[in-house]
This record gives sequence, C-alpha cells and structure tokens, in this order.
Amino acid sequence: MSLIANTPNPPYYAVIFTSHRTEVDSGYGQMADRMVELASKQPGFLGIESAREDVGITVSYWSDLESIRQWKAHAEHQQAQKLGHEKWYSSFKTRISKVERDYGI
Repeated sequence: MSLIANTPNPPYYAVIFTSHRTEVDSGYGQMADRMVELASKQPGFLGIESAREDVGITVSYWSDLESIRQWKAHAEHQQAQKLGHEKWYSSFKTRISKVERDYGI
C-alpha cells in the first residue's frame, strides 16, 4: 500500500476515522488488514491512508456518498465495527467530507 493515496481530480469524498485504542489487541491487526483488502475491492473505493501514534487516523477516499453507504453496510465491515465498539476502541469519531480541492507533489 502506498503511503499517500493516488486519488483522482476532485470532487470525491473522504471518510476520516480517528480513534483511541484500548489495551486489547486480540485480532485487531488481522481485522485491520482484512478491512483494507475488502474496502479496496468495493465499488467507488479510491484509496486509503493511515497513521497511528497516540491517536489513530485512517482516511479512506470514495467516489460518492452511495459507495460510502454501501461500505458501511457491508456485513464483514459491520462485524469489524461491532468488535471495535466492544473491545478495540476506547473512543472514536468518523467524519465524512467532500474534497473540493487537492494539491501536492
């Protein structure tokens, strides 16, 4: 996986997931890897970026809001969300934004 997602020209959408982890680690890494693998196969998926220190931040990029809704409703993703709520995250926030402009080198 590239460190910086190669996204198309805007507009597109970003789902920003910010989290604090609990001390529980059982299966987290495998599930996180599986979610990236699974998301990358979903219609409308454009890329993902992730970093973790004290706060974890994962940004996934999508072509449209319907693609985001379908990913949120995906059965295996819902199971991961349930486990996250129950044991992996002490707090989290999900934000959805429309990217109007991007630039870089």
